[in-house]
Amino acid sequence: MNDLIRQAQQMQRKMAQIQEEVGNQTVEASAGGGMVTVTVTGNQEVTGIAIDPSVVDPNDVDMLQDLVLSAVNEAMKKAKKLMEDSMSEVTGGMNIPGLF
Repeated sequence: MNDLIRQAQQMQRKMAQIQEEVGNQTVEASAGGGMVTVTVTGNQEVTGIAIDPSVVDPNDVDMLQDLVLSAVNEAMKKAKKLMEDSMSEVTGGMNIPGLF
């Protein structure tokens, strides 16, 4: 029983360490052929949005909004996958409810 508790504590420490490491990493996603690029941390925090000036058209704001939304959503998916992949190394691929 003590071994099981010790293993759980080690796993918990390792998971916290991985969360911190992944949180310091960034991923990028682009939309519109690179016209809009979004940078997100592994903790799914948007840290940057770059918009090519040529895509800014006051008569077509909807297109720009769609590009930003698309890039943000893709960057968030990449950040989530980065965290899941990193955590699966600790959990051995087990799906632990509430972990992600």
